[in-house]
Amino acid sequence: MTTSTPYDAMFSGVIGKDYDMLKLLSPLAVQMSQLVGDTVSRHPAPPNGPINVVELGGGTGITTLALLTAREDIKVVSVDNEPVMQGQAQRNLHTWQAQGRLDFCADDALTALRQRADGSTDVVASAYTLHNFSDSYRQQVIEEVFRVLKPGGLFVNGDRYALDDYELHTRTTQAEVGRYFTVLTAANKLDLLEHWIVHLFSDESANHIMREGLALQHLAAVGFTDIKLCNRYEVNALVTAYKP
Repeated sequence: MTTSTPYDAMFSGVIGKDYDMLKLLSPLAVQMSQLVGDTVSRHPAPPNGPINVVELGGGTGITTLALLTAREDIKVVSVDNEPVMQGQAQRNLHTWQAQGRLDFCADDALTALRQRADGSTDVVASAYTLHNFSDSYRQQVIEEVFRVLKPGGLFVNGDRYALDDYELHTRTTQAEVGRYFTVLTAANKLDLLEHWIVHLFSDESANHIMREGLALQHLAAVGFTDIKLCNRYEVNALVTAYKP
């Protein structure tokens, strides 16, 4: 982590190579990706052309796949600046790329968004990405998301939204750490355990933690309306918001 890269780059290493272990560490992660896809599937189609979706933090393609299979008139630009993970996504999703329904962007989220025109995007979708950003960087990303969305455009994010109840959040996080130890020691992946614990310290740090109340307030301050948080399970939740 540096001031020039204010997003968590740990996924370029050991975590990125064994990211499928997340399915065991946090089974809801895959479900949350499906919820993101399901939400986008209900978004009204534009009069002409496909639904243009920008996905922030495509990773290995779990959420990308959920988006692409949600409906046939969706075209996705998957943004991820971690080559290990994006390389996996390109291998996993080459069929959709060959069909012209999927493009990859290797820029970081803020750079990628700043390259897009005002009101040019139907949907900005993400899962388990924004919580990795520092507060100031995340705020800039949200502002850019609002700018690039068309009127009526959708922002949907399945992610770690920390509970406003600090004590309950701490107990919930402790239970999560317990799962890390149970799953990864049984799999004899102590190096991966170390990296996930270090990553969690970043997630929970004061300049990274994405607290529910403040996150929703910032969406409203930027101009989003019809802001909803649903499908909460422990620290995980789905947030939707629309550009009026």
